[in-house]
Amino acid sequence: MFKKYVFVFLCFAVCNSFSQNVAVDSTYLEDQFYIGVTYNTFRDKLSNMTQRNLPYGLQLGFIKDMPINDKRTVAIGLGLGYAVNSYYSNLIATKSNDDITYAFLANDVSFQRSKIETHIVELPIEFRWRMSTPTNYKFLRIYGGVKLGYAFASRSKFVSNDKRESFYNTDISKFRYGLQFNMGYNTWNVHIYYGLNNLINTTETVAGESINIKPLRIGFIFYIL
Repeated sequence: MFKKYVFVFLCFAVCNSFSQNVAVDSTYLEDQFYIGVTYNTFRDKLSNMTQRNLPYGLQLGFIKDMPINDKRTVAIGLGLGYAVNSYYSNLIATKSNDDITYAFLANDVSFQRSKIETHIVELPIEFRWRMSTPTNYKFLRIYGGVKLGYAFASRSKFVSNDKRESFYNTDISKFRYGLQFNMGYNTWNVHIYYGLNNLINTTETVAGESINIKPLRIGFIFYIL
């Protein structure tokens, strides 16, 4: 009787081991959902421009993974996502009829916030390198590439003790593009977005300077298989 139990146990162990080997997928993909949070600032800020409050960004979406080598450690990633970005500064936008003007308030004038907010459909395109294997789900990754976007909604908002103004800002450049870099281990990854075109599309100047501010976002991005 004991021998029978030993035989059954050995058969079960062999079958279980075989099933585990069969389950290893050598054609695995790193298709991933992602969610990220960033601190938003600007490149090419105007001389008198300062940031206020906590400018932030949130992004989420899905990346389709397309390996290009046999080990599947190098791939192209093509994604689709959504992002909302808020920028707080002392640059005030004012709308009169259909005209939008920009200015800095005097230093002795207090206000609660001056915000530009964008809602963007994004298309990230990544060149992906990682130290993954079919059975290793925790690995080092370096993903770099470009991110294209379309700002389908943009608002400027100003709030002070005696004034509140909010309007759809048609000066915000609808087509967005820039470089992105993601690096990390397992779920936690550093994210950098380096905008290449101006956030505001206007020929107006403020204190003799053109408004050529470009987004720069630094934060974390989390990948979920």
